[in-house]
Amino acid sequence: MNKKEYKNEEIYRRRIEHLFESVNLEKARSWFEDFQQLMAYYRCAIMEIETKFNVLNEEFSLEHDRNPINGMKSRLKSPISIKEKLDRKNLDTDISTIEQELNDIAGIRVICSFPDDVYMLADALLKQDDITLIEKKDYIKNPKPNGYRSLHLIVSVPIFLAKEKRNMKVEIQLRTIAQDFWASLEHQLRYKKDTNFTDEMANELLYCANLSAELDEKMDTLRKHTFENDHSL
Repeated sequence: MNKKEYKNEEIYRRRIEHLFESVNLEKARSWFEDFQQLMAYYRCAIMEIETKFNVLNEEFSLEHDRNPINGMKSRLKSPISIKEKLDRKNLDTDISTIEQELNDIAGIRVICSFPDDVYMLADALLKQDDITLIEKKDYIKNPKPNGYRSLHLIVSVPIFLAKEKRNMKVEIQLRTIAQDFWASLEHQLRYKKDTNFTDEMANELLYCANLSAELDEKMDTLRKHTFENDHSL
């Protein structure tokens, strides 16, 4: 590690220790090391889930000559977001509480070509014997009032370390290209700084969400017709 990297690491360490100021200062260094280790475990869990989806994508491509997955994004919840969520839940900042009580520290977003692909991939993943479903919320069949659509899963997946196996929780969001496009722009517009987000704007976004759902339905119908024509030859 060079001097610049060491300095950045020390600055990051001090920021985290200050952020979680309820931790006993005498134990802050040990706590920080445990926190970094826990984040490494979550990164490993993300890699496990990504690998599973990549395998499913490859298998489907061989069988059907197309890829159901258009893209994948992953993220670890930031220390600030973790602290804010702990505060909202009136929870302590000890490492065991973070791991046990928060389900969305590790997150993966899987962007699919068609709505049917969302459910096909979700079903295929949940059938694997090392995946445990903790929670499922279907915002595609039951959209949120603002028009948001996505399939949310909280799963537990084992990671295999040098001396132990640990089960880690990962939040998975599966959505179509159209749903992801709408959600990304909706977030930018709704939470843009120095902007007064009005009811009229919310209604326009809901209208756009419904148009997006209609587009998904039409594209899925075209896909099915194309598949039927190919197999009728």
